[in-house]
Amino acid sequence: MTGRRGHQFLLIRVHDAKVDPILRYGKEDQPTNDKEEEQIDYFWSKLSAEPRAEQCGWLKDRFGLSWQIVPTAIDEMLGAKDPAKLVRVTETFLKMREFDIAKLKHAYSQGKSAA
Repeated sequence: MTGRRGHQFLLIRVHDAKVDPILRYGKEDQPTNDKEEEQIDYFWSKLSAEPRAEQCGWLKDRFGLSWQIVPTAIDEMLGAKDPAKLVRVTETFLKMREFDIAKLKHAYSQGKSAA
């Protein structure tokens, strides 16, 4: 499905340590990094209501629901066959509250953890 503004959504259910996609919503083509960063910032500003609950892209809204806002670029990064790249990206995002695509890409490509 394509959203009115081209936003992508994935609703999942976690049960017995298994993650099942329930709904995917959005455009099939990938947004540019700048556009995607804008989307992350937009949803973060609209949804985040409890800063203490923010970690690794997770936030909590005013109703107490938890959301994880994840850039599509992270799929490629976490699927890297190079274990060193995977470690650098993981170490970088574990220090983040809201995902920063530029810092993640830097860690992935440059070999330095940037958080």
